[in-house]
Amino acid sequence: MASTTALSPEILAKYEPVIGLEVHVQLQTETKAFCGCSSRFGAAPNTQVCPVCLGLPGALPVLNRRAVEFAALASMAIHCQVRETSIFARKNYFYPDLPKGYQISQFDKPLAEHGWIDVPTPTGTKRIGITRLHLEEDAGKSMHEGFADSRERTYLDLNRCGTPLAEIVSEPDMRTPDEAFEYLTRLKEILLYTGVSDCNMEEGSLRCDANVSVRLKGAPKFGAKAEVKNVNSFRFVRAALEYEIERQIEVLESGGRVLQETRLWNVNEGRTYAMRSKEQAHDYRYFPEPDLPPLVVSAAWQAEIRAHMPELPEARRARMVAEYEITEQDAQVLTATRALADQFEEAAKASKSPKRVANLVQGEIAGRLKAAGLELAQSPVTMRGIALAADLTESGELSSKLLKQLLDRCFEASEDFSVVYEREKPQQISDASVLEKMIDEVIAANPKQVEQYRAGKKTVAAFFVGQVMRMSTGQANPALLNELVTKKLDG
Repeated sequence: MASTTALSPEILAKYEPVIGLEVHVQLQTETKAFCGCSSRFGAAPNTQVCPVCLGLPGALPVLNRRAVEFAALASMAIHCQVRETSIFARKNYFYPDLPKGYQISQFDKPLAEHGWIDVPTPTGTKRIGITRLHLEEDAGKSMHEGFADSRERTYLDLNRCGTPLAEIVSEPDMRTPDEAFEYLTRLKEILLYTGVSDCNMEEGSLRCDANVSVRLKGAPKFGAKAEVKNVNSFRFVRAALEYEIERQIEVLESGGRVLQETRLWNVNEGRTYAMRSKEQAHDYRYFPEPDLPPLVVSAAWQAEIRAHMPELPEARRARMVAEYEITEQDAQVLTATRALADQFEEAAKASKSPKRVANLVQGEIAGRLKAAGLELAQSPVTMRGIALAADLTESGELSSKLLKQLLDRCFEASEDFSVVYEREKPQQISDASVLEKMIDEVIAANPKQVEQYRAGKKTVAAFFVGQVMRMSTGQANPALLNELVTKKLDG
């Protein structure tokens, strides 16, 4: 992390950071907030526009019902109270990528208020308050790079104008960059589970601005805050907050005054830069949108929306720990996405050992995915394949060595376990007389280990099992082999 000077732990301990986050989430509707234009990402510039989203004279907005339902569902998932009546407003400001000269948003009467998210901390959990969730439309995109004349011109792509957004504003309840990171992680997880957004930060579906200030510990008032923009990953949000906290402390320690301003995060340099003095809400000259009536989300409509609420991550993790006897860490990994959790539960219900399924995911599968640079969702071995592998291992039909070999082939050929197993099904040695002959050879060759076993060191039995496994190239039936080795040694 770049900083002008290294602050001592004693100086850092004098101050308390205060952090609040504003998250803009693109709602996953087929069309825009107030017109029928497609909201699909990646189209050729300025091909998904019409008189409404371009703000041409005489064009009137019509609210997208699906956007309201998605925003209300997201509100309920983060424990916000949805208003029966909310009001759209015009947020007035001039910028080249805002063709109307104003943005349709909500101001004093937003769609939802007073929510919260619980986040993990080193000492337990902490509740982060959510001030509001409101609906608004997105602006266009200014492009300053990538053209032959980029030094002289800025190009505009207005495809994004009018795309429906939910802006989620937290209370200034976070006190460390790590808490901010966990809040964003949990919020994204909840939004993905509800299906209201794909939360793709690379495509701009989820964008975050961080407000941060510092104050002496115990001080009743907040300090002057900086809003940090242009942060395109949660990891960079954490890094930008770490830098900005130290920068502000340095200013105060040197006798200076922290300015209330908007700053940009520079990824390459690992620091923030001043962009402009921070605008206040009244600078936008909000007034009610005259072309849209009040938005009424009746109690009946709210009940209809709530009926589509899925089981959310936190509740699902708790249930899976109880139902499948897996650890909290297992549940954390296996509920990373709703699709993955669905797949695991399908496999767990079909398997005799859900715990072994979870162990395989976090052990054999995770290791190979990391080596291949893949995410769990990209694994060639499906959850059903993992369930089959777990059952074969649990029953003793498949040794751990053969399992590893088959999984290696799955990743080499990009095939599921069931396909590879059926094609290369190992012929296990389950003939007791054949195994006994191997055991006799191993016992005869290792008299010292036999003495240790008979002197009471029963763990030595594993040595003999391993030697026979090696002799049989991993094809000995593990359950039968263990039984015969113990019988021979005890005899």
